[in-house]
Amino acid sequence: MLIDGHGRVVNYLRVSVTERCNFRCQYCMPEKPFSWTPKEKLLSFKELFLFIKVAIDEGVNKIRITGGEPLLRDDLDRFISMIHNYSSDIDLAITTNGYLLDTVAERLKRAGLKRLNISLDSLKPEVAHKIAQKDVLDRVLKGIDMALEVGLGVKINMVPLKGINDGEIIDIMEYCKARDIKVRYIEYMENRHAVDSLKGMHGKEILAKIKESYRINALGREGASPSFNYRTDDGYEFGLIDPHKHDFCESCNRIRLTAEGFLIPCLYFDEAQSIAKAVKSGDIDGASEVLRAVLRDKPKENRWRVDESIDDISARAFYETGG
Repeated sequence: MLIDGHGRVVNYLRVSVTERCNFRCQYCMPEKPFSWTPKEKLLSFKELFLFIKVAIDEGVNKIRITGGEPLLRDDLDRFISMIHNYSSDIDLAITTNGYLLDTVAERLKRAGLKRLNISLDSLKPEVAHKIAQKDVLDRVLKGIDMALEVGLGVKINMVPLKGINDGEIIDIMEYCKARDIKVRYIEYMENRHAVDSLKGMHGKEILAKIKESYRINALGREGASPSFNYRTDDGYEFGLIDPHKHDFCESCNRIRLTAEGFLIPCLYFDEAQSIAKAVKSGDIDGASEVLRAVLRDKPKENRWRVDESIDDISARAFYETGG
């Protein structure tokens, strides 16, 4: 069992397989040039898998594959299959923008993937284009339909932004209700790579919008999930991910591994340690030592606050860590 320095059980590993992305979302990487870390600096699937086996053997039972956009990494279904074949009861999921999903959903399902979180910030083509800086909506919607068709579990993530898509909070909910899938509204997480003028909505503002159309009841957090759940008066459940809230980190059970081999104890913090040397040499004990050190250093809580100053805004590139 993995225990961090604050007594929390850590059983959830998020693995970024690439920093590359085919979107340029305003809240993530709007001005990132199309130049990337050379492939030779990325860990191979074999090397990533060596560490994943260590993590599973130590008690990790939930793994999420992220990016960048993970579906851009060649042979991702082979990597999924490696993990599934090693431990078929692992809760194995992917976070994706959905753009390529219609072409690979069936292969991912056959490989052992269980669930997907798909970003859907607008149902209006022009607004989706403005956010992603690319014509994306039609392909994303096709990807969602295909994921449902092949039997993958689907959740939708939406980041409400003031003056951009804040008028679509209910529209996204109705879209998800019609397909019996859950939407999770995510507070915009301030970072230095985003558009400077961008303004997100805090949780209470998102809930206020929903209350214009529905009566809602708070259900609370489900285990160590970052989502605080609510139920509308007609029985639909949705979630709110609110990292600015004081209790957001109390039951954090996550660590993150980047495609270059940096093990990160907290999404917000820039501190990390590398397992690259250990896994490239097949040094399982060395990788385990880095894992233990990262757990000891895992902070009690993130630095996000409602009254942030510019100095507190994260320098972390979320496209490297998967959000």
